[in-house]
Amino acid sequence: MYLCALFIVSVMAKMHVDKRRYIGYAAGIVAGVSYGTNPLFAKPLMESGVPVMVMLFFRYGLSACILALWMLFRKESFRAGKRELGLLLVLGILFSFSSLFLFSSYAFIPSGLATTLVYLYPVLVALIMVLLRFYPSWQTWLSILATFGGIVLLSQPSAGAQIRLPGIILAVLSALSYAFYLVIVNRSKRIKHVSEHTLTLYALVTGTALFAVIRLCQGGSMVEGIDSAADWGNLLGLAVVPTMISLLTLAISSRYIGPTKTSVLGVFEPLTAILIGTVLFGEPLTLKMAVGILICVAAVLFMILRPAKRS
Repeated sequence: MYLCALFIVSVMAKMHVDKRRYIGYAAGIVAGVSYGTNPLFAKPLMESGVPVMVMLFFRYGLSACILALWMLFRKESFRAGKRELGLLLVLGILFSFSSLFLFSSYAFIPSGLATTLVYLYPVLVALIMVLLRFYPSWQTWLSILATFGGIVLLSQPSAGAQIRLPGIILAVLSALSYAFYLVIVNRSKRIKHVSEHTLTLYALVTGTALFAVIRLCQGGSMVEGIDSAADWGNLLGLAVVPTMISLLTLAISSRYIGPTKTSVLGVFEPLTAILIGTVLFGEPLTLKMAVGILICVAAVLFMILRPAKRS
């Protein structure tokens, strides 16, 4: 999947794509690929018996600490005015709830179906933008529908799988939270001047506090299941790659090319996760899944490389 992403970026570099769009598309692809590495770090932790809330707490907390140290090193400001602070906290809650709703849905429906439902978020983003009177082009709509079709092929649940309504509702709420996060980052004038680093830091700190409260309400140790250096290494990897890098590049992409196109590039999340499962964990890759991957990649290429409108 990294090779596929590099191929798309190299093709963009050879096309007459303006610098801002180039950075936006490249950041969107990096965000998708990096977020798709979740299984690489999360699966060994779950096998070690680390509870989901503990994993999410350290995922957000370690990421916030690393980003804060980086900002201190670069002498960047942590300040946010009263008007900005409220909205930054809302963004943090939306992004955190997206993770929380998704993990909660796994208790009611198969993870494949949850993945499919969560990938409704490009459609939800496009509909929200229409309500705000920003109309995606027909090419973007076609790309959204094609990538969703590809995800359906990739993530169909097995025959006889138990499907319960609360799981469907939670997965859709996860998609809706993520959609609102993307739209607000792009459209809000209140935080337009807030840097991507500051925006991401507040989202991470909010998530850390939220998951700490939930874990305390659940009871149990905050380090339950974390017994080895390998576990701490996986927590660090989870904090850096699919969390900090993904959030930073997501904010950049949404601001540069808009939330709708950024959401379509999110298709690299499940594609990367599936290929990691196939290559590293020996999970099967069927012909139907291969066709789904090709459809998704073709749809993204169609959206990126379509001729720009003449001014």
